[in-house]
Amino acid sequence: MSTLAVEKEVNPRFEDFLFDWEQKYQFLVGGYGSSKSYHIALKLILKLLEEKRTALIVREVYDTHRDSTYSLLEELVEDMGLSSKIKCMTSPMQIRFPNGSKIIFKGMDKPQKLKSINNISIIWIEECSEVKYAGFKELIGRLRHPTLKLHMILSTNPVGEENWTFKHFFKDERNKRLVLDDNELYEKKTIIVGDTYYHHSTADDNLFLPESYVAQLEEMKEYDPDLYRVARKGHFGVNGVKVLPQFKVESHDKVMAAIQDIRSPLKRVGMDFGFEHSYNAIVRLAVDHDKKILYIYWEYYKNQMTDDQTAEEIAEFKKTRELIRADSAEPKTIKYFQQKGFNMKGAKKFAGSRLAYTKKVKRFKQIICSDQCENTIYELKTLTYKKNKLDEIIYDEFTIDPHTLSAIWYALDDYEVSDLKAGAYISSSNAW
Repeated sequence: MSTLAVEKEVNPRFEDFLFDWEQKYQFLVGGYGSSKSYHIALKLILKLLEEKRTALIVREVYDTHRDSTYSLLEELVEDMGLSSKIKCMTSPMQIRFPNGSKIIFKGMDKPQKLKSINNISIIWIEECSEVKYAGFKELIGRLRHPTLKLHMILSTNPVGEENWTFKHFFKDERNKRLVLDDNELYEKKTIIVGDTYYHHSTADDNLFLPESYVAQLEEMKEYDPDLYRVARKGHFGVNGVKVLPQFKVESHDKVMAAIQDIRSPLKRVGMDFGFEHSYNAIVRLAVDHDKKILYIYWEYYKNQMTDDQTAEEIAEFKKTRELIRADSAEPKTIKYFQQKGFNMKGAKKFAGSRLAYTKKVKRFKQIICSDQCENTIYELKTLTYKKNKLDEIIYDEFTIDPHTLSAIWYALDDYEVSDLKAGAYISSSNAW
């Protein structure tokens, strides 16, 4: 036990966190300026003064430590009057304690250097959302010690719900896995679930922030709502501009009843081909032309399926003789299905067709999807546009490869949604 006595003023929101080492995992998420990194650094110093341990601090890129985690720890050591006892070394970056404890710094951009470290009992992953999920799992394997209790601290600003941090620590809709509703964390601020300690904080929890900084965060509400949600509120969500803001999910029975009420429903089937990393995606659609509503009521979604296996699984289409409009970039595959008795033809593709097809889908006043179409919901509910290096939207590229959207494109081949009057249904943020 160290005999060093140190004093440091801290934010009340973090007082309990500083000395809580009960759980193996500690996940800290919050807005800008909440002081979470500061208090994690302080927590590490206090722990390593008390017990002889080796702690590893990880960021995605090694060189970013110098001006962030290392600089923060060095500043804390000086502020606490411990620079004569705790040595901050720069080549390589390392912090050594009088009792033999040490902190080492690594980057996931140099994974080979992780293999040489041993007896790590504490790992802090700073900006963990930037680290790949495979890297996180690799680090769990590096956390080992013959006698000491093991701990992993993860800190991040919230990002999009598609990020692995949200799926692992909160919910993964595709795999129907729910650990914790993030809204519950925002409300309660601290929650323990199993062997994980959750902590949420915002700039309001940092009593040392100047009012001008908080005012800057508040201004984001007017010019960048997405950044305001992340920076000021510290909430996960959808980052970027949604491709289909009019997309919503209804119960299957309600969707089928609505289709039944359409005076002259236009029914279509579209198919996108895939195998290894992409998917065979088929959707059944119904269009209410008068009301400009698109209904999605059935899907097929699988990969790593050979054509003969897929043909067997979708054999019902041979009986119904429904026309399947498919990706014309795969004429050989289309020919195979035709020979097997399917009513299939290629949808038109041309230079600029991705943009034209996306515009067509966006013209619907509403897009209503059955809750049974889980993959369609997963891909389209939060689908956002990709941006270029200048932070400008690329209107025919998306943050994921949405196979169900491609299937919808093909299904609607040669159908035109009449243009809505300017601004009637499309907000300025989503205008073309």
